[in-house]
Amino acid sequence: MTAMNRRVLLKSRPSGEPTVANFEISDAPIPEPKEGEYLSRTIWMSLDPYMRGRMDDAKGYAANVNLGDPMVGGTVGQVLKSRNPKFKEGDYIAEFSGWQSHAVSNGAGVMKLDPAAAPISTALSVVGMPGMTAWWGLMQIGKPKAGETVVVSAASGAVGSVVGQLARLRGCRAVGIAGGKDKCDYVVKELGFDACIDYRAEGTNLFKAIRAACPKGIDIYFENVGGAVQAAILPQMNDFGRIPLCGLISQYNATAMSPGPDWRLLLIKRLTVSGFIVSDHFTTMGEFWKEVPAAVRGGQIKYREDIVKGIDNAPEAFIGLLKGRNFGKLLIQVGDDPTRK
Repeated sequence: MTAMNRRVLLKSRPSGEPTVANFEISDAPIPEPKEGEYLSRTIWMSLDPYMRGRMDDAKGYAANVNLGDPMVGGTVGQVLKSRNPKFKEGDYIAEFSGWQSHAVSNGAGVMKLDPAAAPISTALSVVGMPGMTAWWGLMQIGKPKAGETVVVSAASGAVGSVVGQLARLRGCRAVGIAGGKDKCDYVVKELGFDACIDYRAEGTNLFKAIRAACPKGIDIYFENVGGAVQAAILPQMNDFGRIPLCGLISQYNATAMSPGPDWRLLLIKRLTVSGFIVSDHFTTMGEFWKEVPAAVRGGQIKYREDIVKGIDNAPEAFIGLLKGRNFGKLLIQVGDDPTRK
């Protein structure tokens, strides 16, 4: 049987929550690389909340996926054939080839990976885009100082988990917010946060729980969620607090605007709120590369992966991601990883 390129295509645009019917599994011939190109097979595929926005037809900060095209996304793969002198057969690479088992690239924006330096899957998590997002948002917008209180929503996720650990390394009090006892236990006992609030626990009053965990108020709130968590946080921000606005996952499936917090507090408290897209800053990551990979190797920064096997399972896994079902960085294992024993 001839090998084919397995792809997950955007079949239709969702209204509200995506369903598996919005996707289509399709096979196509494996493409041949032209002069200056290489062919890779996908090993690991990243699933991230931002992908929900790419499914819509409304204008966003990046191009949306066209109907009938593979879903976009970061990947880690291995070069199978090369007609590009910068890449040779067997090289491991981090690229952006989307939801498909094979891809052709000219190498633009592609990074070679050294399996001896770090597990290659981490190029999609702690030493990849999520880690860069955590580092840039906290350091460049949050500007943490020793003794300050940093609160992180989605604290057990790929971004939030790194934010809290970086804050602790800088002498801050790190408080996480996550959904479920297991996630909160992981955040405190494994990652070293000072506290973690389970927003899903029955009878939890978010405002009171946050106040108890942050008796001196909040200096930095790393925003990944929005909604009720944001509404409970904002009144407890200290004067001149900072809010790196990374994501609003609770609102991604909304079909209409919902009532929000009293944003007059941004003025009253003279807060700094700055939205950011990490891809705007990839060329300014020198300090990230000096600090984070070494901290991962040394065990000062830990990470967790939630692995789903098989590209056909990507739609269900992505739908679960938007509902908070994943525990750690969500990855699809598309192919065999020879670097893992």
